[in-house]
Amino acid sequence: MAKDKTPLLLIAAGGTGGHMFPAQALAEAMVRRGWRVKLSTDARGARYAGGFPHVVAVEQVSSATFARGGVLAKLATPFKIFGGIISAILRNVADRPSVVVGFGGYPTIPALASATFLGLPRAIHEQNGIMGRVNRVFAKRVNRFACGTWPTDVPDGVQAEYTGNPVRASVLERAGAAYISPGDYPMSILVIGGSQGARILSDTVPEALARLPEPQRANLRIAHQARAEDLERVIAAYDAAGITAEVETFFNDVPRRLSECQLVISRAGASSIADISVIGRPAILIPYAAAAGDHQSANAKGLAKAGGAITIPESKLDADTLRDQIALVLDNPDGALQMTLAAVSYGVPDATERLVALVQDLAGYK
Repeated sequence: MAKDKTPLLLIAAGGTGGHMFPAQALAEAMVRRGWRVKLSTDARGARYAGGFPHVVAVEQVSSATFARGGVLAKLATPFKIFGGIISAILRNVADRPSVVVGFGGYPTIPALASATFLGLPRAIHEQNGIMGRVNRVFAKRVNRFACGTWPTDVPDGVQAEYTGNPVRASVLERAGAAYISPGDYPMSILVIGGSQGARILSDTVPEALARLPEPQRANLRIAHQARAEDLERVIAAYDAAGITAEVETFFNDVPRRLSECQLVISRAGASSIADISVIGRPAILIPYAAAAGDHQSANAKGLAKAGGAITIPESKLDADTLRDQIALVLDNPDGALQMTLAAVSYGVPDATERLVALVQDLAGYK
């Protein structure tokens, strides 16, 4: 049987929304251009694969990280990684990719290591302002290095290219959506703590909103993404404050909710910031203090400097501080509109096209 001559892109991404959403955006764009696309990820990442085009083949690799598990698990990690690399080499010999792109996370190690061994054209896309461990290891071993946040801390000798962070088609469809400034009418606030929700937002946001004046509380419509173990108490807190709220563990329609809200309260994940800025909404960002290298603080700097976001460090976050910042946005419709315009000016809606151009150039296509 003759081998398929259609160019093949192998995308490798770790198991978080921060890695998987930009990977999905690239996959969507390359499939539209007639490429075959494969996704290499772990069991966690496979949960997000449902949003990829159905023609994208998913290759699930064994997840191995030195950061989790006991002593025996850590001792087994190098053997799991080595086994994954050998398996990836065999797959890539049998069906040779035209280009391999890694988006970060331990599950990208087999794909990038095999591409290096086989001499395949390869690139990295780093979403955050501070590089992840795996991307740092491979930064000098790839042909191109793309950054989603500018500036990004890269090793000496690595030439970084600013592409921005690709957003999914569902976000791009709402790029620069018309904004209704806050006023004396129903107002929507979206609370998102990354793909898993955030405990600190569940602890603080309902209490902060409960401290707003009653007439303002009556106008609020909250969509709050919370962890499963926090759902009941978050729902109870909103009920006690008389605030209309929809509390779920995961929203499948975040782009729509973003486009319809007056304010978003969020962690500072790279994909969240990309979505917020491309659609254009005022944001209050609370960077995750325990993020590796404090990369969420680095992510938040650009949008805040542009005037599109207010940043509150976790160490300074309490209900009164958050209430004051929420009121600052909701009580100033002109200022909220200016934040929206600033966010849009900071966004990179053509980030996917920039990354597509990089991939096609690596493959020798123009």
